[in-house]
Amino acid sequence: MKRPEVVRTVLVDGRLYLRNADETLTPLRDETDYARLDALSPAENESIADNDIEGAPMSDEEWARVEIRQPVKKPVGLKLDDDVLSWFKSQGRGYQTHINAVLRRYVEARRKAG
Repeated sequence: MKRPEVVRTVLVDGRLYLRNADETLTPLRDETDYARLDALSPAENESIADNDIEGAPMSDEEWARVEIRQPVKKPVGLKLDDDVLSWFKSQGRGYQTHINAVLRRYVEARRKAG
């Protein structure tokens, strides 16, 4: 049984992204049925995982080659319109992370557009 090639992914603010050959990031969609998994016993869960060709467990050698990188955060002084900043702050904790996520989506859309 041949395993699929290891995919390069990046974790950004708790979300997984695929790193493309041109260094752009594409968000990965989570298709996990968490309700179904929660209803399984640990033994059933392990059995499914062991028999999943696409998600076969990684060997120690494969884990040794795994590269987990998080983008470097740089502090900047940024002037935003008062109403825009107020709206993000009104959404609760993590407003700076949300602003970064919005900017990242914009950058990715522009990169795709060329």
